[in-house]
This record gives sequence, C-alpha cells and structure tokens, in this order.
Amino acid sequence: MQITLPDGKVLELPAGATPRQVAELIPGLAKAAIGARVDDQLTDLFQVLSDGAKVAMVTKQDAEIIALMRHTLAHVMAQAVREYFVAQGFDARLVRLGIGPVIEHGFYYDFDLPRSLTPDDLVEIEARMREIVKQNLALRKYELPRSEAIARYQALNDPYKLELIAELPEGTPLTFYEQGGENGFTDLCRGPHVPTTGAVTPHFKLMSIAGAYWRGDEARPMLQRIYGVAFLTKEELKHHLWQLEEAKKRDHRKLGRELELFTFDDEIGPGLPLWLPRGAIIIEELEQLAKEIEEQAGYQRVRTPHITKEQLFLKSGHLPYYAEEMYPPMELEGVKYYLKPMNCPFHHKIFAARPRSYRELPVRLAEYGTCYRYEKSGVLFGLMRVRSMQMNDAHIYCSEAQFEAEFLAVVQLYLNYFKLFGIDRYVMRLSTHSRAGLGQKYVDNEALWLKTEAMVRRAMDNGGVPYLEVPDEAAFYGPKIDVQIYSAIGKEFTLATNQVDFAQPERFKLHFINDRNESETPLCIHRAPLSTHERMVGFLTEHFAGDFPLWLAPEQVRIVTIADRHLPYARQVAAALVQAGLRASVDDGAERMNHKIRAAELYKIPYTVIVGDQEQGAAQVSFRSRQEPEQQGVPLTAFTTHLQQQAKARALRVSPLAL
Repeated sequence: MQITLPDGKVLELPAGATPRQVAELIPGLAKAAIGARVDDQLTDLFQVLSDGAKVAMVTKQDAEIIALMRHTLAHVMAQAVREYFVAQGFDARLVRLGIGPVIEHGFYYDFDLPRSLTPDDLVEIEARMREIVKQNLALRKYELPRSEAIARYQALNDPYKLELIAELPEGTPLTFYEQGGENGFTDLCRGPHVPTTGAVTPHFKLMSIAGAYWRGDEARPMLQRIYGVAFLTKEELKHHLWQLEEAKKRDHRKLGRELELFTFDDEIGPGLPLWLPRGAIIIEELEQLAKEIEEQAGYQRVRTPHITKEQLFLKSGHLPYYAEEMYPPMELEGVKYYLKPMNCPFHHKIFAARPRSYRELPVRLAEYGTCYRYEKSGVLFGLMRVRSMQMNDAHIYCSEAQFEAEFLAVVQLYLNYFKLFGIDRYVMRLSTHSRAGLGQKYVDNEALWLKTEAMVRRAMDNGGVPYLEVPDEAAFYGPKIDVQIYSAIGKEFTLATNQVDFAQPERFKLHFINDRNESETPLCIHRAPLSTHERMVGFLTEHFAGDFPLWLAPEQVRIVTIADRHLPYARQVAAALVQAGLRASVDDGAERMNHKIRAAELYKIPYTVIVGDQEQGAAQVSFRSRQEPEQQGVPLTAFTTHLQQQAKARALRVSPLAL
C-alpha cells in the first residue's frame, strides 16, 4: 500500500496501516503527532488508511487539533462523572450515557443520573477530569460485533446506547474508544480523538448544567447536559470567559426588563411578547427606516390578513410539510383557517390580482407582516425565538434577466444596514440543495436547482460579495443566502435570509407578458434584511448594550431641575425639543437632583439636561451626554438643532456640539 506525504514523498506501508505508523517513520513526529489529515479530512492516529491516501500529520501547533481535543474531553468528562458517582456509593449502571459531541467552543455530554447535578458537582467533576488528564491514559480504538455491543450495553442497563446501535444499519462497523485499559472507560464512538488523555489542552472549563430531552424529543426522558469549553491557549479561554460575562450584562432579556422595552405574560402565553411604550418606539423607528429605504428602492407597501383558508397553504406546499410549525387550524362554517406563518403566499396573490407586463417588472412588494409559528416551548428564547413576530418582509418578482441586479441590490441593502448599525463582522452562507433530498426536503426538479444555484453564485461572484457554501441547507423551494451577524462582543446571531424561489410562482401560476407577447413565469426573491422586529430589537439591545444611538433611543433627552422653581422652564425646554421632533421628558419627581441624574443613566438616556437659574435666565441648557463631552450654558436653539441633525442623520455616534 502506498500513501503520499505533503512534500510529495511516497511511502510503502502494509495493509491496515494507520497515521500513527506514518508518524513513526518521520523524524520528530513520532511523539509530536496527535492527529492526522487524510485526504483533506481531519481524523485521528487510529484511522486505517486506504491505498493512495494523502496523509499529513497534525500536532498541537495546528489550530484544527482543538476539535479532537474537545471530543476527547467529552469522554474524559463522561469518565469523571461515572467515577464521581461511583465514589459516592452509586452503582456504575445508574450512570447512563447519552451523546457527547463537539460543539462550537467546546463540548457537552448528556447523562441519565441517579440525582440532580449542582454547580458544586461541576467543580468536583472538573477536578477529577484534570486528574484523568494528568494520568495521560492511552486511548485505543476497536470494533465489536453487533451482538457483543448489544450485550455490553444490556449489562450496563443503558437504553440510550442500545437505541443508537439499533438505528445503525446492519453491517455498520461499531467502533469503541477505550481510555485507561479494559478497566478504564469505554464509549461507543466514531471518533476522532487524540491518542492520550494527556494530549488534550489544559485550557478547559466546565460551564453549566442544563436539561435536554433525549434526541431533542419532548416526549422522551429529560437528561442532564453538562457543557464545557476548551481552547488551545490560556488567552483564548480567558477571552471567551470575558465574552460570556459581557454577554450576561448585555442579555436582551435582562436589559429589556430593566429598560422597559418588552415583557411576557403567562396568561397571554409563552413566546408572545408584549411591547411596552419604550420598545414600541424602537419598532416605529425601525419601520420608518425600512419605509424610507424601501420607497427609495422602488418597493410598494401592501397589507395582508393574519388568517387564511387552508387551501392557500396547500397550494403553496407549506401544508403538509410545514404543519408542525403552524398553529392548529380553526374551523369556521366548515372551512379550516390557519394563522399565517409567513407572508409569501399572500404577496403571490397580490401579484396575481391583475395581468402583469414585462414593463412593470420588477415588482417589489413589502410589508411588516405579523406571522405566527408554533415553536416548541423548549426552544423559545426571549425575543430571539418567539411564536408571534413582525417580519421586515418583501417579495421581488422579476425576469431571469433582471435577477442578478435585483439579488445584488438586496445584498447591498443588507450591507447598508450593517454599516448603519455598526455591524463590522458578518458571514453570508449560500445554502444549496442535496440530490438525496429531492421530492422530500426539496422541490423535485434537479435541473432548476442547478440552474438557480448557479445564478446565485454568479450574482455573488460578480458583485464581489464573499460567501460560504453550505450544502443541504436550502429552503424547500430554492437556494438562499443565510446571513449571520456578530455583535460588538463577537456573539453570533442569525439575522435573516435572502431566498430565491422558482417553485412558488409556478404553483400559483404567476405570469407576466414578456416582450415577445408570450406568457412567462417570474422568479421570486424573498428577503427580510431587518429580520423580525423581535429578533432585530433583541440583537440591537445586546449589540449596543442598551445604549442605543440617539435616533433609536426610546427617550432621547431627560430634563432635570436643580430646584422646583425651575420646573416651568424645564417644561418649556421639553416642549421645544418635542416640537423639533425629539423625544424628551421632564423628571418632576420629588427625588434629589443626583438621584434623578442617576435614574437617567440607568435608563441609558443619551442626554440628561440640567437647568437652574443660569440656564433659565439665558434660555440655555447644560447637559451630560453618553457620547460627547459635558457642556454648560449652551443656547437651547443650538442644542435643539444639534440633536435634530444627529437624529436625522441616524448617526451611530454623535459628533460633539461645536459652538
């Protein structure tokens, strides 16, 4: 058997050889190699090589090795948990193992345990993990016949591993990883792993305990999941822990409550947010922004009802495929009606309401439409995953010749919004179909899929827009660009999608008369660059840490008096600011001035104006700002004009007032 090294050198090896044997033939790599890349796939030293394979060794100096380390740490944690409970007198068979995969930044493992875990347990389990790492236990990979594997887990009384085995097709190799010999820890696993427990990074930490339904099914047992993080360097771990602490401070659920933006109520139901006056102002500002931008771009605004007959979603194909994510139907006069989970079928009907000519195209229909989706209770999360949402939705109907320009215009719209909100980091992912999913997950038309995906690639390439391609993640009716954005502290959010639809126009028999006087089916582009109000406000709250730019702030100016005798003038100042289109209020409470100033700071109000005898006598204001230097004795007219200009420009950060 022959394999090829990165430098082109060819080695002769016996059949069944592994990367470990390759490493032993290369000076300096016998001990340094703890993983391998075989035919461009990251794997471990236990992988059996095939003839003609291209093999490169991976060491601790290679960033990609962290994936193997995290996987082995999941096994180390499982071993530590089992040993911890056995040391407390529990039978080892009462520690049942679910799954323990690698995830972003770390790993987790699901356990069925004889008692509930506590934060104190995590401290003890992590200490035991470090002992296992210190022991530098060797790992071994081996296979077992199905009958022996089943017998092993029957003896351990582990229904979870038995279920995993039962789901594997007959003939599938059942591989196990053992660490610490026959009397150590063994787990059913495909790998890959580092060769010893001592080869993992020491920069790991157990983070939290959470409940997790087995296989994500609410009807199955609730297991206990332990999350851990791991990084190659101490600095990376330290930064990640800082990021998590900062994320807690910025959590939109916490800030939404403190800043009085939104709330939830048990009598109304989970996932159904109530927007409070301050939150409603942010929504109105976002809607106004969208209306202005979309009007300039040639969009027409429409409105559609919240419910519809079942037939509409049967025609669109959302029923029966999307039924689990829709609310159950209500029956009226023998007809089933559904709350709408999306706006697109309604917009298709508006396009079809009258004959269309090629001269009208592209037709761009926009709506902040309210949609309802039945998200499982376990995935509901603040404003990020809700059951009622208002979507910055639009559908563009265009000819094939117009597609590239329209698609790129939508992408540019995203980029313009990113700049406005100070979003410096983002990723655009081109989600494509898979042949295996045709007719089930995707519309069954391979030729159209290939053609449309090529059109999207060409548009992105010609526009110079970088993107990553992700197979088997498309919408059921066409390819899409999924947009991931990152907040000021690097937290990732899924914003929205830009989708191409070749199926719905045909289903709805949409057509226009082309320049040859023939009927032609348009393409449809679905887009929602500002996502939903819920998700966008949630993101912006965390991105700005509640410290919104002036134009977006629910309350822009809070006026505080030095003494009660200054209240009439304070109200004159507020009236002048409101007359100028700004949001201002007077704190006329009985508290002391410093208490009022502190209250304005807690609400993160951009400007706190202070008025006393001097300001009242000269028609001036003194102010404190969250973004510019404190100033005293500023003419009210100059202050008002300054704020007007900054708000109108939707400035991310205000420019200092120059007198």
